[in-house]
Amino acid sequence: MFSLTAPPTSISVIAADTPAFFSRYQAQNFTLVCIVSGGKPAPTVYFKRDGELIEVVPWVQPAPAPSAKLMDKPLSQNLINRELDDTKLQKSLSLLDFEGRGRPITENPIRSFTPDAGLQPSPKTEIIPETIISREFPRWVHSADPVYYFRHTHIPMNDGTVEVRAMITWTLNPQLDNDALFSCEVKHPALSMPMQSEVILAAPKGPRITMTPSKAKVGDTVRIIVQGFQNEVFPEPLFTWTRVGARLLDGTAEHDGKELVLERVPAELNGSMYRCTAQNPLGSTDTHTRLIVFENPNIPKGIEESNGSLLHRSGVGLILAMLLTVILEMT
Repeated sequence: MFSLTAPPTSISVIAADTPAFFSRYQAQNFTLVCIVSGGKPAPTVYFKRDGELIEVVPWVQPAPAPSAKLMDKPLSQNLINRELDDTKLQKSLSLLDFEGRGRPITENPIRSFTPDAGLQPSPKTEIIPETIISREFPRWVHSADPVYYFRHTHIPMNDGTVEVRAMITWTLNPQLDNDALFSCEVKHPALSMPMQSEVILAAPKGPRITMTPSKAKVGDTVRIIVQGFQNEVFPEPLFTWTRVGARLLDGTAEHDGKELVLERVPAELNGSMYRCTAQNPLGSTDTHTRLIVFENPNIPKGIEESNGSLLHRSGVGLILAMLLTVILEMT
């Protein structure tokens, strides 16, 4: 006989729509997703911030036209309009009156909501102190308590269990939300105590950059990579590389990714400086490193081209020699 109940087997919290940019001039919504798998029947899921239960406003979707307008307005409107500071509370209360469900989601979210579908830098690499720009915030950022919108989905599994995906969305405030602890907790009849998973929202700080080879010579392929940060970063950051005062070696203005590769570096790149920008919705930071290029004893001084390719020059000469040989044989 099959068991009628089974406890959840896993729980995790992720950020939706990431990696994403940091914005100084426009407010942006942020969504945390709690994924709970293995439970039968579906468990009850709720969120806490810094240990305090989050009171939420249900996000019903789809909904009739009047409801859709009412719900879409606070979700899509940014905070650049300062009048929003004075009307935020009234709008929140009107939503609660309209839904009649402003209570904590621990009561019965299934009935309340509509489901919907330590490496160090290389001694040969000069690390310039980082420039933290995540501490500069525009005037639209305010200190009022945010309105959290809640929704969830139930996905039946082949083994009879249910995967629950619970989401909260709010307008991010980098000043207040940096270092905030968010936890997702689960109650289930088969559990003696709630399961939980937690994350700390944090902007990237102090990227650790390494360069290989540690002593780059003319003609080498140089790799500059971000190995980590001084802090635990959440959500996952975006990385952008630029060369200060010039384009990158391949002619592009910037390169995305944790690693920057410079193939067959020329002597002209000696002393060039590179900027790595790491950012997530909580903030952004710049770190610089300088490339030192040494002479290559295997390459006579002065014969390398501006693109750093002795191999390129040699290859062209080889092609010309082959063409000349073919012409001579034909004659």
